[in-house]
Amino acid sequence: MPESGIETPTADSLRSWLIDCVATHLERPADTIDTSLPLSEYGLDSLYVLAVAAELEDHLDISLDPTVMWDTPTIDALSEALVQELARSA
Repeated sequence: MPESGIETPTADSLRSWLIDCVATHLERPADTIDTSLPLSEYGLDSLYVLAVAAELEDHLDISLDPTVMWDTPTIDALSEALVQELARSA
């Protein structure tokens, strides 16, 4: 949960963070990441997905069920799901 005085992340800010994260792991420019494509389309395997989930937990200071990455396989869907998760845990 974000500390008092720190704004809760929005779907847009989470989307931007995820784009940067995926681009870094893929070693490609962020503007080449299509947020509507499933991450599997980029050849990302389950180990990568677990690594992103762990980075998200650290970034947001929350605990995530790793299945969220499979249940919401696109950056767009994941961003929206994370906003809902943050609202529930607030």
